[in-house]
Amino acid sequence: MTDSLAPEIRRVFADVWQTENGTEAPELQEDTVLLDSGLDSLGFAIFVSQLEDELGFDPFTLAEDAYYPQTFAEFVAFYEKYRPKAA
Repeated sequence: MTDSLAPEIRRVFADVWQTENGTEAPELQEDTVLLDSGLDSLGFAIFVSQLEDELGFDPFTLAEDAYYPQTFAEFVAFYEKYRPKAA
């Protein structure tokens, strides 16, 4: 698969942001530090849960080692690494 998950992840982030904050989400750049995005820990839990619903997998449960992506680019790469392979 060559399709990046970044647009889908950005869309889900914006949806969660809108629900949690009632305002338009900030633009996520590749180097955006996730902890500086303005979403609190509950918001991130909802974000990851929504991504699992939308994408059909959760890389945090698939990974053998604990990993905490720092930037948006690392977050996307983590999701792409554990994305299920097409049959």
